[in-house]
This record gives sequence, C-alpha cells and structure tokens, in this order.
Amino acid sequence: MSATADFTKALAAIENKLDALLEERQALLQENQALKHAEQRWLQERTSLVEKNELARGRIEAMIARLKSLESDA
Repeated sequence: MSATADFTKALAAIENKLDALLEERQALLQENQALKHAEQRWLQERTSLVEKNELARGRIEAMIARLKSLESDA
C-alpha cells in the first residue's frame, strides 16, 4: 500500500471512532437528562410523603392527647 492509502485508511478509522464517540456522548447526554428528570420526580414524591407523614403524626398526637384527656376526666 502507498503512504496515501495508509493515511486515508488511518483517517477513516479515526473518523469512525470519532463518530462512535459522538454517538455515545449523545446517548449519555440523553440518559443524564432522563436521570435528572427521574431525580426531580423522586424528590417531589419524597417531599409529598414527608408532608403526609407529618400530617399523620399530628393527627395521631392529637388523638393521643384526646385519649389522655378522656382518661384523666374519667
């Protein structure tokens, strides 16, 4: 093979590798974006669950206080 043919072949191999890297980069960017959206949804769900837990805790504490009050009145 001539030097020009070797150079052309090497250049084509580099281009193929670069194309593959660019495709992989794009896939990783999309995956990263999807993970960020999922994280945001989980954080919102967690916040909602914490709020519900606090509400339930308040109701239970109020029931306990009422029961203690009824018990002391009896």
